[in-house]
This record gives sequence, structure tokens and C-alpha cells, in this order.
Amino acid sequence: MTHDKTTLMDLQGNHVLGTYSPDLLLVRGEGAYVWDADGKRYLDFAAGISVCNLGHCHPRVTAAICAQAGKLVHVSNLHYNENQPRLAALIAEASFGGRVFFANSGAEANEGLIKFARRWGNPAGRFEIICMEDSFHGRTLATLAATGRSKYRQGFAPDVEGFTFAKFNDLESVRAKIGPQTVAVLCEPVQGEGGIIPATPEFMTGLRQLCDERNLLLLLDEVQCGMGRTGRMFAHQHYGIVPDGMSLAKALGNGFPIGAFEVQAKYKDVLPPGSHASTFGGTPLACAAGIAVFEAFAEEGILDHVRTVGAHLRAGLEALCAKHPAAKAVRGAGLMLGLVVETDLKPVLARAKAAGLLALTAGENVLRLLPPLTISIEQADQALTILDQALAEGPIPA
Repeated sequence: MTHDKTTLMDLQGNHVLGTYSPDLLLVRGEGAYVWDADGKRYLDFAAGISVCNLGHCHPRVTAAICAQAGKLVHVSNLHYNENQPRLAALIAEASFGGRVFFANSGAEANEGLIKFARRWGNPAGRFEIICMEDSFHGRTLATLAATGRSKYRQGFAPDVEGFTFAKFNDLESVRAKIGPQTVAVLCEPVQGEGGIIPATPEFMTGLRQLCDERNLLLLLDEVQCGMGRTGRMFAHQHYGIVPDGMSLAKALGNGFPIGAFEVQAKYKDVLPPGSHASTFGGTPLACAAGIAVFEAFAEEGILDHVRTVGAHLRAGLEALCAKHPAAKAVRGAGLMLGLVVETDLKPVLARAKAAGLLALTAGENVLRLLPPLTISIEQADQALTILDQALAEGPIPA
């Protein structure tokens, strides 16, 4: 049975909880483009919030999902499956050779990191985790409590205990928060929802040294900034450090739901059998998608492309800052870029959408650009032309 656009909107309004306010009915995607139900094409510089990093319906990922769906979709983790160990090995080889636990989302991955830290610190009575102001780690009760933006926690009190907050990029602020119950520091190498703010080299290397000195775990949230988004497979690799654990999700399956966390191999016995679990974590189907993603990175020169196109897009955004008084600064890395704008972003986004460009916000005044990592120079220029027009004052096109 097919439904027209109006019927689908009615079904959404009548049967889906209104936790979102969607504005478009998107029905198809290919590469850097999506199409709505009226046939209009958009250049997608949101990529499902840094999920479709290889573009929509990447042929390799689509083929892997289709093939695996006809072979074996799900078995529980009480059994081996062919794809989970292969994907775990690919993650380990691309990072720090650790041990991987599979989940279904970034929030679950971060929840797992939190449980790992508490389990590790439990014999010594340590459980408190230092998080960063303006951070974002998820919507579960524990990951909400770890999120440094209070607006997300409103109405869900009391917060889960065991989290305290330091200033991002301020090592002395972190040091001052360390107490006898502190077990770990949790940090995004590039803050996403907080405004596309990269950690400074001094902060990241200082965190690693501080955690070593004080016998703390350094846990990094790579859910949004990982999987090639910044020009390295994982953002912490820009800093030459190795975390004790990291979370990833979003682009790991290029749109197929999958999350994971990895810990250094020396911690392999912290979570023994029965201590943590996930019914759907690491299914053959999800892992088939993840394997295809890593194969695409290996064979298609994705990371080099991100660095080249990212530099071009950044230079274009800096030119917009020179042209438009409201555009103040560009920050980020690779193809995780934010344009700081001192004006109401809603009409800017509306003008961009009307002209065929989808983008996002971050923090309070940042235009967030997370295009597929496969965009061309021409598509980057197309987006810059639309943003140039959208930043100009004027009525929103019909």
C-alpha cells in the first residue's frame, strides 16, 4: 500500500510522538543529494547528522546489506557470527588495537564506556567521571547526566549521580575537578552539538598526561567526529595520543544503525561474560554494513579526499566571513565545519533550504556543515554559492 504526502503527514501527527519537528518528507537519496516527495533535489550538507559519510546509498554498502539480508540477519551474541570479529578487527587496526563491544547507537556506546569506567574503578570506590561543559553524549539518563548542556536535561531530574563538569580546553579546570572518587575523563575531540569546537593540541596531550599521572581513564567520544569526518579515521589521531577507550556510531554503518566502544587491550578483562550485553549489538547485518564502510575507506581514498575538499570548503567559508559582516569565524576540521554567525540562523537555514541546500545548527550561533565525505569540489562550490545568497539579508523565498 502506498500513501500520498498528506496521508503520511497525518499518520505522523496522529501516531508518532512529537519529539521532533520534521520539515521535509524525503523519499530518495544518492551520493550527496536527497529528493523530497515533491521531486525537489537538495544538496545534503547534514548527511543525517554525520551518519551517511560515504553519501546516500553508497553502492558498496547497499550491496553488502542486500547480500547479508538474504543470508543471515540476526543471531544472538550467544553464538559467533561471521561478520562481528571481522569488523572488530578493522576497527582495532584503524585505531589502537583494542577490544570492541558492539551496540546500536552513540548513546549506547557512551553508556558502555561509562559502565566500563565504573567497573574498572569499583574496587577502589571510584566512579565519578569528569565531563566537559557544552558537551553532548546522548539521551539516555546516564549519557544525559554526562552531557554538559543543561537544556537537554530539563524535566528529567534528578540527574544520575557521578558526573562533574570542567571547562573544555582548560586543563587546569579539569585538574581542579579531580577528587578521590574520580575514575575517568570523558571528552569529545571536537565538540559537535556544542558548536564545532576542536580541542587544542595542548589540551588533548595534557589530558593524556594528566590521566596517566593520576591513574584515570581517558575516554573519547568519537560518535560524531570519528569515521573520517575530520580527515583522519578518528579525530584523536590528529593529536598523537591513544585513549583508554572511545565510542563510535553514526557513520560506522553509513546509515545502518550500529554503535561500538573500544578499550585498550590491557582492559580486556574488566567486563567479563555477563557484565554487559546487547541483544542487537553486532548482528551479521549491521556488521556487514560496517565492513563495507571500512572497505570503501581503504579502496576509495576517502581520507585524502576529505583533507583536500575540506581545505577548499574552509577557504570558501573564510571568504564568506570577509564578505558578510554577520559571518564571524570558521572552525572545525576536515569536513566537520562550523560557521559562527551573529544573526538569527533560522532565516539563513530557510533561505538555504529554499535554494536546495540542507544544513544544521550547533551551539547557539553556529551553522554546522557535515556533508558526505565524498562531495566534489563542484558540490562544495555549489553550497558556498547558496550560503553566500542565504547570508544576504532579504525575504525568505517561497
